Amino acid sequence: MIDTHTHLYSEAFETDRDLAIERAQNAGVEKFYLPAIDSKTHESMLELEAQYPEAIYAMMGLHPCSVQPESYESELSLVRSYLDKRQFCALGEIGIDLYWDKQTLGIQTEAFERQIDWAIELDIPIVIHSRESFTEVFEVLERKRSPKLRGIFHCFTGSYEQGLQAIDLGFLLGIGGVVTFKNGGLDKFLSQIPLSNIVLETDSPYLAPVPYRGKRNESAYLSLVAGKLVDLYQMEFSEIQKVTTQNALTLFSTK
Repeated sequence: MIDTHTHLYSEAFETDRDLAIERAQNAGVEKFYLPAIDSKTHESMLELEAQYPEAIYAMMGLHPCSVQPESYESELSLVRSYLDKRQFCALGEIGIDLYWDKQTLGIQTEAFERQIDWAIELDIPIVIHSRESFTEVFEVLERKRSPKLRGIFHCFTGSYEQGLQAIDLGFLLGIGGVVTFKNGGLDKFLSQIPLSNIVLETDSPYLAPVPYRGKRNESAYLSLVAGKLVDLYQMEFSEIQKVTTQNALTLFSTK
Protein backbone atom coordinates (compact mmCIF):
# COMPACT_ATOMS: atom_id res chain seq x y z
CA MET A 1 0.00 0.00 0.00
CA ILE A 2 0.94 3.63 -0.38
CA ASP A 3 0.22 6.38 2.14
CA THR A 4 -0.18 9.33 -0.22
CA HIS A 5 -0.36 11.90 2.59
CA THR A 6 1.46 11.68 5.91
CA HIS A 7 3.26 14.26 8.06
CA LEU A 8 5.85 11.82 9.39
CA TYR A 9 8.25 14.69 10.02
CA SER A 10 5.79 16.17 12.52
CA GLU A 11 6.87 16.70 16.12
CA ALA A 12 4.11 14.23 17.04
CA PHE A 13 6.52 11.49 15.92
CA GLU A 14 9.57 12.93 17.66
CA THR A 15 9.98 10.04 20.10
CA ASP A 16 9.19 7.08 17.83
CA ARG A 17 9.42 8.16 14.17
CA ASP A 18 11.56 5.23 13.02
CA LEU A 19 9.36 2.78 14.92
CA ALA A 20 6.23 4.30 13.37
CA ILE A 21 7.74 3.79 9.92
CA GLU A 22 8.68 0.22 10.82
CA ARG A 23 5.15 -0.48 12.09
CA ALA A 24 3.70 0.87 8.85
CA GLN A 25 6.05 -1.21 6.73
CA ASN A 26 5.14 -4.30 8.74
CA ALA A 27 1.48 -3.47 8.05
CA GLY A 28 2.11 -3.42 4.30
CA VAL A 29 2.81 0.25 3.60
CA GLU A 30 5.73 0.46 1.19
CA LYS A 31 5.82 4.15 0.24
CA PHE A 32 5.07 7.39 2.06
CA TYR A 33 4.44 10.79 0.48
CA LEU A 34 5.13 13.84 2.62
CA PRO A 35 3.20 17.07 2.00
CA ALA A 36 5.02 20.32 2.72
CA ILE A 37 3.68 22.97 5.11
CA ASP A 38 6.03 25.98 5.27
CA SER A 39 9.61 27.04 6.03
CA LYS A 40 9.37 25.85 9.65
CA THR A 41 9.28 22.20 8.56
CA HIS A 42 10.83 21.98 5.07
CA GLU A 43 14.23 20.94 6.36
CA SER A 44 12.96 18.26 8.74
CA MET A 45 10.82 16.86 5.92
CA LEU A 46 13.74 16.74 3.49
CA GLU A 47 16.03 15.17 6.10
CA LEU A 48 13.51 12.37 6.62
CA GLU A 49 13.27 11.82 2.87
CA ALA A 50 17.07 11.55 2.69
CA GLN A 51 17.04 9.02 5.51
CA TYR A 52 14.60 6.73 3.64
CA PRO A 53 15.30 7.37 -0.06
CA GLU A 54 13.60 4.18 -1.26
CA ALA A 55 10.38 4.71 0.68
CA ILE A 56 9.77 8.38 1.43
CA TYR A 57 9.06 11.13 -1.12
CA ALA A 58 8.77 14.83 -0.33
CA MET A 59 6.44 17.35 -1.90
CA MET A 60 7.06 21.08 -1.90
CA GLY A 61 4.56 23.86 -1.42
CA LEU A 62 2.96 26.39 0.91
CA HIS A 63 -0.01 25.20 2.98
CA PRO A 64 -2.98 27.60 2.84
CA CYS A 65 -3.01 27.98 6.63
CA SER A 66 0.54 29.32 6.37
CA VAL A 67 -0.44 31.99 3.84
CA GLN A 68 -0.17 35.14 5.95
CA PRO A 69 0.04 38.77 4.75
CA GLU A 70 3.46 39.44 6.31
CA SER A 71 5.21 36.30 5.07
CA TYR A 72 3.53 34.59 2.13
CA GLU A 73 5.63 36.26 -0.55
CA SER A 74 8.89 35.17 1.09
CA GLU A 75 7.44 31.71 1.73
CA LEU A 76 6.47 31.36 -1.93
CA SER A 77 9.93 32.54 -3.00
CA LEU A 78 11.43 29.80 -0.84
CA VAL A 79 9.13 27.19 -2.40
CA ARG A 80 10.18 28.32 -5.85
CA SER A 81 13.85 28.15 -4.92
CA TYR A 82 13.43 24.54 -3.81
CA LEU A 83 11.56 23.69 -7.01
CA ASP A 84 14.41 25.17 -9.04
CA LYS A 85 17.00 23.05 -7.21
CA ARG A 86 15.55 19.56 -7.63
CA GLN A 87 12.62 17.40 -8.68
CA PHE A 88 9.71 16.88 -6.28
CA CYS A 89 6.95 14.29 -6.57
CA ALA A 90 4.24 16.95 -6.30
CA LEU A 91 3.40 20.50 -5.33
CA GLY A 92 1.48 20.29 -2.10
CA GLU A 93 -0.21 20.61 0.05
CA ILE A 94 -1.70 23.73 -1.44
CA GLY A 95 -5.20 25.12 -1.71
CA ILE A 96 -7.70 27.16 0.30
CA ASP A 97 -8.77 26.78 3.93
CA LEU A 98 -11.79 28.78 5.09
CA TYR A 99 -12.24 26.91 8.35
CA TRP A 100 -9.44 28.71 10.18
CA ASP A 101 -9.30 32.04 8.39
CA LYS A 102 -11.76 33.58 5.93
CA GLN A 103 -10.00 36.95 5.99
CA THR A 104 -7.04 35.70 3.95
CA LEU A 105 -9.09 34.26 1.07
CA GLY A 106 -7.61 36.75 -1.39
CA ILE A 107 -3.97 35.93 -0.72
CA GLN A 108 -4.74 32.22 -0.27
CA THR A 109 -6.25 32.23 -3.76
CA GLU A 110 -3.25 34.12 -5.13
CA ALA A 111 -0.79 31.66 -3.57
CA PHE A 112 -2.85 28.69 -4.79
CA GLU A 113 -2.95 29.99 -8.36
CA ARG A 114 0.74 30.77 -8.45
CA GLN A 115 1.65 27.30 -7.24
CA ILE A 116 -0.71 25.72 -9.78
CA ASP A 117 1.10 27.65 -12.50
CA TRP A 118 4.41 26.25 -11.27
CA ALA A 119 3.02 22.70 -11.25
CA ILE A 120 1.81 23.06 -14.83
CA GLU A 121 5.16 24.55 -15.85
CA LEU A 122 7.07 21.69 -14.19
CA ASP A 123 4.50 19.05 -15.20
CA ILE A 124 4.03 17.66 -11.70
CA PRO A 125 0.79 16.91 -9.81
CA ILE A 126 -0.67 19.04 -7.04
CA VAL A 127 -2.14 17.90 -3.73
CA ILE A 128 -5.07 20.06 -2.68
CA HIS A 129 -6.19 21.11 0.79
CA SER A 130 -9.81 22.23 0.53
CA ARG A 131 -11.32 22.65 3.98
CA GLU A 132 -14.72 24.34 3.75
CA SER A 133 -13.67 25.75 0.37
CA PHE A 134 -14.80 23.39 -2.39
CA THR A 135 -16.57 26.19 -4.28
CA GLU A 136 -13.55 28.49 -4.19
CA VAL A 137 -11.11 25.71 -5.07
CA PHE A 138 -13.22 24.55 -8.00
CA GLU A 139 -13.41 28.13 -9.32
CA VAL A 140 -9.62 28.31 -9.36
CA LEU A 141 -9.22 24.90 -10.97
CA GLU A 142 -11.72 25.76 -13.71
CA ARG A 143 -9.74 28.92 -14.48
CA LYS A 144 -6.50 26.94 -14.57
CA ARG A 145 -7.86 23.88 -16.38
CA SER A 146 -5.04 22.25 -18.35
CA PRO A 147 -4.08 18.79 -19.66
CA LYS A 148 -1.12 18.99 -17.28
CA LEU A 149 -3.22 19.92 -14.24
CA ARG A 150 -3.76 16.80 -12.12
CA GLY A 151 -3.37 15.57 -8.59
CA ILE A 152 -5.25 14.61 -5.43
CA PHE A 153 -8.06 16.18 -3.45
CA HIS A 154 -6.45 15.39 -0.10
CA CYS A 155 -8.77 14.22 2.68
CA PHE A 156 -11.79 14.30 0.40
CA THR A 157 -14.95 14.89 2.44
CA GLY A 158 -17.22 16.36 -0.21
CA SER A 159 -20.41 15.11 -1.81
CA TYR A 160 -20.83 12.61 -4.63
CA GLU A 161 -21.34 15.50 -7.06
CA GLN A 162 -18.20 17.26 -5.83
CA GLY A 163 -16.28 14.02 -6.20
CA LEU A 164 -17.37 13.75 -9.83
CA GLN A 165 -16.42 17.39 -10.41
CA ALA A 166 -12.95 16.78 -8.99
CA ILE A 167 -12.51 13.72 -11.21
CA ASP A 168 -13.65 15.68 -14.26
CA LEU A 169 -10.92 18.22 -13.51
CA GLY A 170 -8.31 15.43 -13.57
CA PHE A 171 -8.04 14.65 -9.87
CA LEU A 172 -8.03 11.57 -7.68
CA LEU A 173 -9.81 11.51 -4.33
CA GLY A 174 -7.61 10.98 -1.27
CA ILE A 175 -9.53 8.79 1.16
CA GLY A 176 -8.43 8.55 4.78
CA GLY A 177 -9.73 7.92 8.27
CA VAL A 178 -12.90 9.96 7.79
CA VAL A 179 -14.34 7.12 5.70
CA THR A 180 -14.49 5.04 8.92
CA PHE A 181 -16.35 7.71 10.91
CA LYS A 182 -20.00 6.95 11.71
CA ASN A 183 -21.19 10.36 10.50
CA GLY A 184 -18.43 10.98 7.95
CA GLY A 185 -20.86 10.67 5.06
CA LEU A 186 -18.45 9.12 2.56
CA ASP A 187 -19.86 5.64 3.10
CA LYS A 188 -23.17 6.79 1.60
CA PHE A 189 -21.82 7.15 -1.94
CA LEU A 190 -18.13 6.27 -2.23
CA SER A 191 -18.75 2.89 -3.86
CA GLN A 192 -20.39 4.76 -6.76
CA ILE A 193 -16.99 6.34 -7.50
CA PRO A 194 -14.80 3.98 -9.58
CA LEU A 195 -11.87 2.68 -7.55
CA SER A 196 -9.60 3.88 -10.37
CA ASN A 197 -10.19 7.40 -8.99
CA ILE A 198 -9.20 6.63 -5.39
CA VAL A 199 -5.93 6.75 -3.46
CA LEU A 200 -5.35 5.98 0.21
CA GLU A 201 -3.94 8.34 2.82
CA THR A 202 -3.73 8.79 6.58
CA ASP A 203 -2.90 12.50 7.05
CA SER A 204 -1.09 11.24 10.14
CA PRO A 205 -0.77 12.35 12.88
CA TYR A 206 -4.28 13.70 12.24
CA LEU A 207 -7.68 12.05 11.61
CA ALA A 208 -7.01 8.57 12.93
CA PRO A 209 -9.54 6.00 11.74
CA VAL A 210 -11.89 4.08 14.02
CA PRO A 211 -11.06 2.52 16.50
CA TYR A 212 -8.22 5.03 17.08
CA ARG A 213 -10.28 8.17 16.43
CA GLY A 214 -9.12 11.01 18.65
CA LYS A 215 -5.66 9.51 19.11
CA ARG A 216 -2.47 10.07 17.14
CA ASN A 217 -2.80 8.67 13.64
CA GLU A 218 0.03 6.80 11.92
CA SER A 219 0.63 5.17 8.57
CA ALA A 220 0.24 1.67 10.00
CA TYR A 221 -3.48 2.41 10.26
CA LEU A 222 -3.78 2.70 6.47
CA SER A 223 -4.97 -0.92 6.43
CA LEU A 224 -8.06 0.18 8.39
CA VAL A 225 -8.92 2.66 5.65
CA ALA A 226 -8.39 -0.03 3.01
CA GLY A 227 -10.48 -2.41 5.09
CA LYS A 228 -13.40 0.01 5.05
CA LEU A 229 -13.12 0.18 1.26
CA VAL A 230 -13.31 -3.62 1.19
CA ASP A 231 -16.73 -3.32 2.85
CA LEU A 232 -17.93 -0.46 0.66
CA TYR A 233 -16.75 -1.81 -2.70
CA GLN A 234 -17.32 -5.48 -1.86
CA MET A 235 -13.84 -6.31 -3.18
CA GLU A 236 -10.97 -8.34 -1.83
CA PHE A 237 -8.39 -6.47 0.24
CA SER A 238 -5.71 -7.44 -2.29
CA GLU A 239 -7.67 -5.78 -5.09
CA ILE A 240 -8.18 -2.55 -3.11
CA GLN A 241 -4.47 -2.60 -2.36
CA LYS A 242 -3.47 -3.26 -5.97
CA VAL A 243 -5.69 -0.64 -7.62
CA THR A 244 -5.09 2.22 -5.17
CA THR A 245 -1.35 1.56 -5.20
CA GLN A 246 -1.20 1.67 -8.98
CA ASN A 247 -3.28 4.86 -9.00
CA ALA A 248 -0.73 6.53 -6.73
CA LEU A 249 2.30 5.24 -8.64
CA THR A 250 0.86 6.44 -11.94
CA LEU A 251 0.11 9.90 -10.55
CA PHE A 252 3.46 10.38 -8.84
CA SER A 253 5.40 8.60 -11.62
CA THR A 254 7.46 6.51 -9.22
CA LYS A 255 8.05 2.78 -9.48
